[in-house]
Amino acid sequence: MVTENERVTSAALALEQGDLSTFGALMRASHRSLRDDYQVSCTELEVMIEIADRQRGVYGSRLTGGGFGGCTISLVNTENSAEFQRRVVEAYHSATGLFTGIHLCQASQGVGAAGLKDRNS
Repeated sequence: MVTENERVTSAALALEQGDLSTFGALMRASHRSLRDDYQVSCTELEVMIEIADRQRGVYGSRLTGGGFGGCTISLVNTENSAEFQRRVVEAYHSATGLFTGIHLCQASQGVGAAGLKDRNS
């Protein structure tokens, strides 16, 4: 838990500085910790992470949620997002025989931050 807290602090600093390469490396380190220290990953997630991290424009990937199956999150350069989506879906199906969906999202200030701003007005 201590190393994850240190990664979160480092990740916040990397984002403030616009250093997506460092942020991506911290995502990968976080994933390794979840996999190795907490053993909450599974074969399907590991395949997805491996495929995602090989794609052009990917800064980093990790599992998200409670583990034991579920979702991964990848930070991908906008210019490469469509190619990422297509290639990962194809490669994952080829490797596992399973179909997957990918939801493209863009970071924003978030509802909580916007709600706080409205209440403080």
